[in-house]
Amino acid sequence: MLRSSATTSLFKSLSRTPASRSSYSAASPKVRTVSIPQLSQYKRPQAKLLLPRLATTSLLYTTKTGPLFNKIDTKLEKKIGESALKPHPEEVSGESSVRHVFEGRGNQDDADMLTGIKQDLHTVKDTFALKEVPKESLYIGAAGVLPYAATSLSTVFLASEIKRAHTHSSGYLFSADTAHQLLDWVTPIQIGYGAVIISFLGAVHWGLEYAGYGGYHSYRRYMYGVIAPAVAWPTTFMPVEYALITQFLAFTYLYFADARATVKGWFPPWYSTYRFVLTFFVGASIVISLVGRGQIVSHGAKLKNPADYIKADRDSQWIALENEEKARVKAAAAAEGEDEVAEEEEDKSENADKNREGKDEQKDAKGKNKESSKKDESKHESKGDKKDDKKGKN
Repeated sequence: MLRSSATTSLFKSLSRTPASRSSYSAASPKVRTVSIPQLSQYKRPQAKLLLPRLATTSLLYTTKTGPLFNKIDTKLEKKIGESALKPHPEEVSGESSVRHVFEGRGNQDDADMLTGIKQDLHTVKDTFALKEVPKESLYIGAAGVLPYAATSLSTVFLASEIKRAHTHSSGYLFSADTAHQLLDWVTPIQIGYGAVIISFLGAVHWGLEYAGYGGYHSYRRYMYGVIAPAVAWPTTFMPVEYALITQFLAFTYLYFADARATVKGWFPPWYSTYRFVLTFFVGASIVISLVGRGQIVSHGAKLKNPADYIKADRDSQWIALENEEKARVKAAAAAEGEDEVAEEEEDKSENADKNREGKDEQKDAKGKNKESSKKDESKHESKGDKKDDKKGKN
């Protein structure tokens, strides 16, 4: 098979393919496809059906090859040789004849650097201008960033108040306890608001899927609406620092997901830039909050997390139950003491009544004795009178 006339002619045609001599300039190459001549001129044309059509590529450059050597202008050379050199001492200096090891481009580099900086500033300005974003989305998005900025600045201020209170016994506006209490109010607001916003960003995918914007993609689009709340809401039960870091990562992940979806056509073209600006401010706010809380931790003050709040509530409930039990025991003891006092008073009153009755009986008995003694005396007197009368008669 390899020694047949068809294959031999094929190899000969390949070897006869002209090789272009190209110059190695910086010009961009063009690709030209050179096909093999058909084999109809040979004795066995059926070999054309068995062999695939091969193609070779050769590179052609746009720059034309010049002459091999430059042509010497003898007349100009002779004129220059006959001319006399003229001195120019005003152009000669100590550095004019010295070649520096590291030569710079001078003002050209400065101009290029300034041009690059201006282009970068122009790019940043165009990015944050958000000219293509609808005004309604722009205003509402900017309003949504305000709670994050307010909570972050409040965290930094309260952290500085706590730090100053521990060093100078009082802050500028609040004491250490008051600043701790306010910080305990601000932190759940920031974490809860972040969980709501992350869930909302996932729900945007569902809304556009229902509307059919960019086509229908089923679970590939629905999964973002499931992942976002699944990551966001457990952060409300985490320690504060872990919750803020997790939300920062969630915002970053959703931004890259939205940017990729925008490239695919699932979102409007302006949505990726819009999300970048909002994510930038939100991420900066989270970083500011972490830095502020880091000052308190480095100072040695203990920060509370949701687990501490639950434990404190449980302890307060146990303390409240214990106080109620103590109050009930005291009330029962007081009631028993009152009963005993009442019984003692009743006993005393009964004893007094008995004493009074005994005294009355004694008085009655004495009165009776006196009356009986008076009767006896009157009887004796009457008897004595009768005896005297009898004696007088006798």
